[in-house]
Amino acid sequence: MITLCGGPTPNARKIAIALLEMDLPWELHNIDILEGEQLTPEFLKLNPNNKTPVIVDDDGPGGSPLTLWETGAILLYLAEKTGRFVPDSPIARATCWQWLMFQVSGVGPMFGQAIHFTHYAKDKHPYAIGRYTREVDRLLMVLNGRLAGAEWLAGDEYSIADMATLPYLRRILLEKAGDYPGIERWAAAMNERPAVQAGMAVGIARKEVVEGGLQGFTDRHREILWGDRQHVER
Repeated sequence: MITLCGGPTPNARKIAIALLEMDLPWELHNIDILEGEQLTPEFLKLNPNNKTPVIVDDDGPGGSPLTLWETGAILLYLAEKTGRFVPDSPIARATCWQWLMFQVSGVGPMFGQAIHFTHYAKDKHPYAIGRYTREVDRLLMVLNGRLAGAEWLAGDEYSIADMATLPYLRRILLEKAGDYPGIERWAAAMNERPAVQAGMAVGIARKEVVEGGLQGFTDRHREILWGDRQHVER
């Protein structure tokens, strides 16, 4: 059994998609990051970097339990464990790794910063908003160019690179519908997959934030996510 420790976030959802696509036995252990559950001693034993998701595989290499964090590492581990969703061809496999790294080093961090400064930061900083929204547009241009000429990010085969990328694009596809036809064609194909549909619904969101939107996101939440507790020596 694999336990996925995470919540309703893009990073947890890409791992859920992979677990579902790979037909692995798994269960969700919901981590409420707005309540600070990622800062508890129990969670920090799993990930000293206090970020979700984490997986705990009871049947790791050699039958020993394995705890793993960082989504790129988790996806590569799951693909190696099952022998699925990484191409066999050396060129296509390297291309898969390339687009996976593009997601974990570019799409994830830059999209996250853009959302932070446009939606969640209490004070609005025009320079930061401009910096990150322009970078999001540039990354979308790169993705759209790739997907205008290739069925999937790795080429002809659906892979962990696709699973990693889609969860970050849901808001963008709603806000910029029609601007990126290559991405939209690819996203439509992904969203037809039952594992993607189920994976994108994973996690238990806090009711007050879902119903209240930004009004439900308070200074207490900001302090938990980005305040002084992040810098306490562990």
